[in-house]
Amino acid sequence: MKKTPLSAIVVPAIIGLILLLGLFWAYPMYRVWSQEMAGKAEFAKAEQNRRIRIEEAKANLEAEKLNAQAEVERAKGASKAIQIENGALSEKYIQYLWVRQQNNLNDKTVIYIPTEANLPILEAGRNTKSSPKTTRATNE
Repeated sequence: MKKTPLSAIVVPAIIGLILLLGLFWAYPMYRVWSQEMAGKAEFAKAEQNRRIRIEEAKANLEAEKLNAQAEVERAKGASKAIQIENGALSEKYIQYLWVRQQNNLNDKTVIYIPTEANLPILEAGRNTKSSPKTTRATNE
């Protein structure tokens, strides 16, 4: 039986021990570095979310300013229309306004039945949820 030299056993054992000690030293440092990188990533994400919220707020502010300007212009137009009518609205103009506002009803159905004066009955659908009450007049 052939004897193996002592150095063939000791050298790999020493190298293995050095690697094991290096791993014990490097692993805690890796965990610290990993935690630091995770923190930086989380901070960057929070910063990006903050910027997004700021941009959304700026966009909402701009939209509200534009809506306010549109409302002012609408009021100016209505004022001018009233001035053109010399401060008195005619029946035809009121009918025109009523017909024009029908575009804003979305999914509602409106049935227009002209009356004797060709004016729409504006109060016809007001009590649709409750049954109309009938009253009898008595002559006493």
